[in-house]
Amino acid sequence: MKPVIFGLAGHSLSPDEAAFFKDSQPAGYILFGRNIDTRAQVRALTDSLRDLHGDNRLPILIDQEGGRVSRMKPPEWLAFPPGAAFDKLYDIAPASAIEAARANAEALALDLAEVGITVDCLPLLDVAVPGGTPAIGDRALGQEPLRVAALGRAVLDGLKRGGVLGTIKHMPGHGRTMVDSHMELPRVTASEAELEQDIAPFRALNQAEIGMTGHILFEAWDKERCATHSEWIIDNIIRQRIGFDGLLLSDDLDMKALAGEVPDRAARAVAAGCDIALNCWARMEEMIGIVNALPDISDASRARLDRAKAAIAPVTDWSHQAELIARRDALLALA
Repeated sequence: MKPVIFGLAGHSLSPDEAAFFKDSQPAGYILFGRNIDTRAQVRALTDSLRDLHGDNRLPILIDQEGGRVSRMKPPEWLAFPPGAAFDKLYDIAPASAIEAARANAEALALDLAEVGITVDCLPLLDVAVPGGTPAIGDRALGQEPLRVAALGRAVLDGLKRGGVLGTIKHMPGHGRTMVDSHMELPRVTASEAELEQDIAPFRALNQAEIGMTGHILFEAWDKERCATHSEWIIDNIIRQRIGFDGLLLSDDLDMKALAGEVPDRAARAVAAGCDIALNCWARMEEMIGIVNALPDISDASRARLDRAKAAIAPVTDWSHQAELIARRDALLALA
């Protein structure tokens, strides 16, 4: 098995993809809007991936946050609110906001589980700051670490109740950045004391099965390498200070924050300590290069992957989704 998660080109596996994936044995897959049409089509696609690997708990990921980051869209699927909706309610009714976030996440997870998606790249635990990059913006759960942690825990709980694992992101924190890492490398000049506040939600939820790095350079910790490529940050901050021992994914390797060819980016991420490199764009030449550049998955990473897969608890009943949505909407109306 190779320590990589790959994207797919279209609505179904092509013969070339099927042959390549069967031979290379990636750790999992991630879906985007280009892979999404109807419920029956997505279920057939995820079934074909599980059949290819003979693995009913194969990690199949998606970015389905709600708001502007939603790969599955109406009218085929429900629309879900962004994190800011729960942050707003928390101002006046914290317990109601937590319950609304939990109900929303469970309802969202039921949509994913129904079509065979097992992992959502949610929640963001990035602590927002005034004037920060719009790339985080209304996706964030708030500007106060304890609030972000409380709402993030509710999201993780709701997703798991709906048969889907969450992914805490973007470690060790994207909220303080002023630019979008999709477009350029963010440099954070904050002090150690300020960064301690940023990592607090990740520390509070460090028992999550899956986490994701951010492509961000933190000058207080590593003046030359972003978190995804920094062995020092992954070991000393993510593994030790945060205490996260779950499966660590890189963020998307195609983002412009990273330099160099994509296969080299993947190799550097794994060498730095990421368990899995994330490659989203399904370009066959790049995927072949990544497989050639990566070693086989390490024993430690394989153990973390196996622990995450074992935590997936499939659901077979989606009949209570409408009740969850009604509960969420009644609570959000309080704000």
